[in-house]
Amino acid sequence: MSYNEPFLEPILRWMRLQRVLPYIPKNSILLDVGCGKAASFLKAVSPHVKQGFGVDFKVKDEEFLNITTTQIKLDTHLPFKDCSFDIVTMLAVLEHIENEQQILKEVYRVLVPGGKLIITVPSVWSQPVLEFLAYKLKIVSEAEIRDHKRYYNRQKLKTALVEITEFQEFHHQYFQFGMNNFCTVVKRSQ
Repeated sequence: MSYNEPFLEPILRWMRLQRVLPYIPKNSILLDVGCGKAASFLKAVSPHVKQGFGVDFKVKDEEFLNITTTQIKLDTHLPFKDCSFDIVTMLAVLEHIENEQQILKEVYRVLVPGGKLIITVPSVWSQPVLEFLAYKLKIVSEAEIRDHKRYYNRQKLKTALVEITEFQEFHHQYFQFGMNNFCTVVKRSQ
């Protein structure tokens, strides 16, 4: 945790980790899109994965243990070959990405057939709560909340992931008292 980090940020990150970890198969090759400056999630799952890769505009190009991070702008392209990853995670990231559909198509491209995408995004009901926590109480990052491009409900996620990007096996749940969406989808097996 950095000294400038608002109080609630590490707690929310830990809660996301607990929610996602059971869905990551042992010894998988994982890509964390939007891994953040410290690549905290990747470091936490390092013992569970064969290899982990993280991309973010905030992270430095580094290699440590079985984790590699690459600094890129999450715009319209991911710098990986087709069918490179068993799992892709996007944890509290999709709401920040300008080109949502291009990035989701890229995620689809880099997943192996049958590979899984795991997403957490804030729900439509969380916007006033997050704004209050950020702007008034200062216990979540104001910059992060200001950067949100959109909020999601089940149908918005299903449209983006299944109807447009053509993922299958859509599974969705709300968590954190309905303030967050947890969703998994699978790339079609060829």
